[in-house]
Amino acid sequence: MRIALLEDEHEQAQHIVSTLSERGHHCDSFPTGQSFLSAVLHRSYDLLILDWQIPDMTGIDVLESVRAQINWAIPVVFLTQRDSEADIVRALDAGADDYLSKPARTAELVARINALSRRSNPDTEREVLKFGPFEINTQQRNILLHGEELSLTDKDFDLTLFLFQNQGRLLTREMLLERVWGLTRDINTRTVDTHMSRLRRRLGLNPENGFRIKTIYQRGYRLEAMKAGEPEQTPEATETNRAANA
Repeated sequence: MRIALLEDEHEQAQHIVSTLSERGHHCDSFPTGQSFLSAVLHRSYDLLILDWQIPDMTGIDVLESVRAQINWAIPVVFLTQRDSEADIVRALDAGADDYLSKPARTAELVARINALSRRSNPDTEREVLKFGPFEINTQQRNILLHGEELSLTDKDFDLTLFLFQNQGRLLTREMLLERVWGLTRDINTRTVDTHMSRLRRRLGLNPENGFRIKTIYQRGYRLEAMKAGEPEQTPEATETNRAANA
């Protein structure tokens, strides 16, 4: 799991990063609210850990900005020295999913993170997933569209499953390479672009079938639900609109 940590105390941040890395997670640490938000809004993370008292803004300010700008319910955990009932209620009301007081016990922190991951991805253990006219069988590794099986490669299947499991979420090219291909971010990201272009055609992603893959300029892709009759925005149109608004 990819985790973003907001923590301005260097030793504390290093301890958490090391702890999570030992448990198989990838954790990036940021000392200020602005650096944290810049990363979270331009990269893909599975979970956020926030401190409350940071130099340039409060953790509540950061949380409210995340909830206002990210279009999927990313899990958020507060990890802070503030432990009054009023503070806990305020954080939960602002959109936090869990709240831990410092110093957090290592096993408890990891358990809370794992529990949030399971709750935010309830489909990962189901054998058959249905999304509109699409039916994905995770055991047989096939995909049906209106009851007809699609001809897909193994990598096409993996990519399609990941897209539908993260519907509405921005997925960077680096994240797709890591999660679907198992490659590092140093690999040429044209691999992702080529597969996405082919997948649009093979899956029949259009208004009639209810979904589209939207290209997010210089960031990645997002699978979006569509209504019948809604015009499909092609990659070329996305680029044209971006240039016009520049």
